[in-house]
Amino acid sequence: MLCPDVIPVIGNGVVIDPEVLIAEIDGLAARGVSSERLLISASAHLIMPHHRALDKVTERYLGGARIGTTGRGIGPTYADKVARTGIRVQDLLDPGILRQKLELVLREKNQILTKVYNRRGIDPDAVVAEYLEYGERLTPYLADTTLVLNTALDEGKTLLLEGAQATLLDVDHGTYPFVTSSSPTAGGACAGAGIGPTRITKVVGIAKAYTTRVGAGPFPTELTGPEGEWLRKAGSEYGTTTGRPRRTGWFDTVIARYACRVNGITDFIITKLDVLSGMEKVPVCVAYDVDGVRHGEVPMTQTEFHHAKPIYEYLDGWWEDLSHAKEFADLPGPARAYVRALEDLIGAPVAVIGTGPRRDQTLQIRPLI
Repeated sequence: MLCPDVIPVIGNGVVIDPEVLIAEIDGLAARGVSSERLLISASAHLIMPHHRALDKVTERYLGGARIGTTGRGIGPTYADKVARTGIRVQDLLDPGILRQKLELVLREKNQILTKVYNRRGIDPDAVVAEYLEYGERLTPYLADTTLVLNTALDEGKTLLLEGAQATLLDVDHGTYPFVTSSSPTAGGACAGAGIGPTRITKVVGIAKAYTTRVGAGPFPTELTGPEGEWLRKAGSEYGTTTGRPRRTGWFDTVIARYACRVNGITDFIITKLDVLSGMEKVPVCVAYDVDGVRHGEVPMTQTEFHHAKPIYEYLDGWWEDLSHAKEFADLPGPARAYVRALEDLIGAPVAVIGTGPRRDQTLQIRPLI
């Protein structure tokens, strides 16, 4: 059972695949976990079959220029949202509206699928029938979540807003076009949850003790040889959704400083510090060399970013197993020095450190609430 004081909310800024969501709810129920307190914004947009189909064929069509999407239809769903042709969760409550919207959008999407990509078109009747069934399952969870969240704040309750992606995947502030289709930065949380920016009191950034990325795009500290494979295996770095091997590299303080600035980060959580155990020296990227010019910040243009080469400082490593540490003082001196060096280079304090895969392998240095 969920903690009785916690209400999980899927906000309006999320795009939802109802089949996947229902499978997750049923999977939790099979393990004895109730989702009865879950609330879903009626204004969240739905991933439809044509979104998944278009995501896959367009990514294949791009070939070597592909973005590296998950193929789950997320990008096309956000594109339709912005184009004002999207279908929202609340449309599942009105069969007439659902059919009208779907038939209208499929006039264009089926033309693209059949005539451009030589794929089978989507049958609107089958989709309407399928999604109305999903609507019956999801109706008990629907709510005006913006009202719920703001009321909770008025009552002095604590809200934790979770971003789904990293800063450099933000559609405005990331490594465009190798980004997601939404705004996972702290500012995007306000629009995605329906609360005002003045109500956010703390912004917590989460970073691994090294750097990873899934999909294409610039990655100055990327390790493509044996060191990268060692980091991947030691950290079990494989995509949660796709299972694809993540690209790996050393910690990049240039990117971390950028994330601090864009998000207004007040505290950092550094995870997987234990993965770096066993190294004599630990490289940390402190700046970039771009065609012979030193850059202490992320370059302004994408061309410069693609040409960026890391400038490293090498910190002392450690050999001890960190997984049994209960307090910061229990860590070996070089591990503590590594964390403090990151604080200085990033410009924000580290509040929590992860020293292993279990929840109890977490060291809290300073309070987050």
